[in-house]
Amino acid sequence: MNLLNSSSGNKRRELGFLILYAAAFYAFIIHRSLQLSRDHYLKLFGLRPGWLLPHRLNDVSDAQWRNFQGNLPVLTIVFTLFTLIANLLRTSFHLKARGMSIIWILISFTYLSYLHGACIIFILSIASVNFLLVKIFARTKYFSFVFWIFNIFFLLCNRVYEGYSFSMIGQRWAYLDNFRGTFRWHICFNFVVLRMISFGYDYHWAHRDSRFDHKKHIQRCDICKSGKTCYQSLQERGVQNDKFSFMTYLSYLVYAPLYLAGPIVSFNAFASQLDVPQNNLSARDIAWYGLRWVFSLLLMELMTHLFYYNAFAISGMWKELHPMDVFIIGYGVLIFMWLKFFLIWRYFRFWSLICGIEVPENMPRCINNCYNLETFWKNWHASYNKWLVRYLYIPLGGTRRKLLNVWVVFTFVAIWHDLEWKLLSWAWLTCLFFIPEMILKSAVNAFQVESTHGEFVVRELSAVAGAITITCLMVANLVGFVIGPSGISWLISQFLNREGLPVLAGMLLTFYVGTKLMFHIRDAKQSSR
Repeated sequence: MNLLNSSSGNKRRELGFLILYAAAFYAFIIHRSLQLSRDHYLKLFGLRPGWLLPHRLNDVSDAQWRNFQGNLPVLTIVFTLFTLIANLLRTSFHLKARGMSIIWILISFTYLSYLHGACIIFILSIASVNFLLVKIFARTKYFSFVFWIFNIFFLLCNRVYEGYSFSMIGQRWAYLDNFRGTFRWHICFNFVVLRMISFGYDYHWAHRDSRFDHKKHIQRCDICKSGKTCYQSLQERGVQNDKFSFMTYLSYLVYAPLYLAGPIVSFNAFASQLDVPQNNLSARDIAWYGLRWVFSLLLMELMTHLFYYNAFAISGMWKELHPMDVFIIGYGVLIFMWLKFFLIWRYFRFWSLICGIEVPENMPRCINNCYNLETFWKNWHASYNKWLVRYLYIPLGGTRRKLLNVWVVFTFVAIWHDLEWKLLSWAWLTCLFFIPEMILKSAVNAFQVESTHGEFVVRELSAVAGAITITCLMVANLVGFVIGPSGISWLISQFLNREGLPVLAGMLLTFYVGTKLMFHIRDAKQSSR
């Protein structure tokens, strides 16, 4: 009993110290970030007059965020109009899967006509051939080979030929190149490829005995216990054969709320909810979800008005800074990226929820609460992670070939994003960092802790490993999305010289403290269950 009380007291004192350290760290980061932004703003690209704070410029250097932010008013009008039409027609005519498929095809192709103009022809052509391949080969042993070759072929060709031109087909069609819409179709088609693969495999598996034990799942799942149906159950149970029609398939591929950026929903889950709209979230839950999104948008605007992290990265100014400032900018860029994707994905998920289709949350956990690579990737673009596990990782052999599979999975992720060496470098660096983590996890799982001292040692070693992992994760993401592979040697030289080594030590100490703080958060969640 005394040992338990002593351990509990030590943990409380440790938690107090960790909170104080974290508060001091963020106070320093905020102060230094404000100073850097004030001192160097004249040399930065992508700053424009702000609207939230008077006399402050706004960092809109990120093209993706700038486009989303600029088009948000128009997008919200479209969102409202389409939602009203779809929900009104569903309620008035009691529409089920077939009827709602037709409604969403009409709505979505109106949307796509503005986005892509005549290039809809390319989308329809590739999607139609994919549908035929699935129907022809789904019950054969050649299915996976033919299916993956077809989808990867078009994934690559779309990029190489920049979405093609109609003049490639023949000069008589060249005039259609004047009607290509406002948004490049082959960028959005990356998500369509994921949906085509999901449809193909869900149809392929529909003709096999399901390994999903629904009774066992209900015993473990709080949502299903309450009489509702969780996303996993919708995905794994499958749908009736008549749902695998061309109309439902097409409505799934171009479903307007999720077309531009996801989140990614499996075909089974989508088709199920066309029949019976989601009931897990009430109207009040969805309204609160939308309100929280508005608060998050204001936080993003405040951040980009005060801290010019992305502008430093875009302008290349970080090369002229002290190693400590390079760390602050690198850390700030990752926070900006997380919040940007958080807002974009939650906006489209909110739209989909109002339309009756529940999809996975893409950012279920803050970036500052992930201390290993596996946790990070389960919580960064989480719906894509679920897709990769279901349609690529498990078919490749899952945990039985984990060391090999991560290379295939991350190489696919890099190619799926774009054909760039820096993305392949990011993918392969991430795989390299994954290997020691997997080995360490296996060792820890094999090690039986039988004393308080042993538990303390494992916890400390795990915290050190977490600090190293977070550092590696920062390096991989900076290489992939900021400095490129050519900047690796420069980055290493900056942190291994006389000025950089103390910064590196402080960085590892900070991430060690951060990891210990995450352990306390994890323990608090487990004890509250």
